[in-house]
Amino acid sequence: MSYNKTVDYVDLKRFMGDWYVITGRTSFLEKGAHNALEKYKWNDAKERIDIDFTFNADRLEGKLKSIPQKAWIYNTKTNAHWKVQPFWPLKFNYLVIALDPNYQWTAIGVPDQAYLWIMARDPKISPTEVKRIIQQVEATGYSVKDLVSVPHR
Repeated sequence: MSYNKTVDYVDLKRFMGDWYVITGRTSFLEKGAHNALEKYKWNDAKERIDIDFTFNADRLEGKLKSIPQKAWIYNTKTNAHWKVQPFWPLKFNYLVIALDPNYQWTAIGVPDQAYLWIMARDPKISPTEVKRIIQQVEATGYSVKDLVSVPHR
């Protein structure tokens, strides 16, 4: 089932910075991830977002892994639909499907709903808040099945 809904608008300056992956239906590249962190930085020279995704493999003190990525704004009216490239030549849709008005949490999806990332500025977000975010995402029609929590220190 194709899903193309996004939030109405993303203020890119406010969105940049650190986002801790709290829970999701994640990709094979993230299997066993602990302390997962995405750092977004606007690259003026290349007119794109540079993403530094890091995590500890398989345990809280596991080997630190890094997956650098690039992203381009696909919908410049909303800034909520990006194309993300983990490595050339692949580019994937990245949809900001939910976003806290204060930019303290976000939910990212893809059109086929295979993946979902719920991220927050603070890795210690309360379980009650996570549950509320999941309910909000589900209310948009996006699947919230099979979510796996990401452990953080």
